[in-house]
Amino acid sequence: MSRREARTIALRSLFALDFNGDQSVEDTVQFMAAEDDIHDANENDLAYALTLVQGVRDHLADLDGELDTLNPDWKLERMNGIDRNLLRMADFEIYYNAEKVPAPVAINEAVELAKVYGGDESPAFVNGLLGSLVKKHAQ
Repeated sequence: MSRREARTIALRSLFALDFNGDQSVEDTVQFMAAEDDIHDANENDLAYALTLVQGVRDHLADLDGELDTLNPDWKLERMNGIDRNLLRMADFEIYYNAEKVPAPVAINEAVELAKVYGGDESPAFVNGLLGSLVKKHAQ
């Protein structure tokens, strides 16, 4: 398994938890890792997916507050769940995760997942907002 598949598990888990926030994070990650299109999840990959999901959940207020300031026309509550959670995951990986992911890597991964799971406009939308986030932090 790869980090991309770990991110896929995390994205699916965060999306599911948007609808059932009382569900256990660990159980949700395990359930998503058992999907037919996820192959050979090992302990390290599952641990990384769990780190992403738990990290986003632990820092949700900070992530949402930061992301909500990037574009006045697109508040988080107006975004579809895939885009919203991709933005949260990338922000977490770049700025909050103990194992920092370089911004270009996190952005590329979010865009690639947006191509698979998001709408037609999702890749450009996610790329643009994450680019704005990185520029904001650079100031």
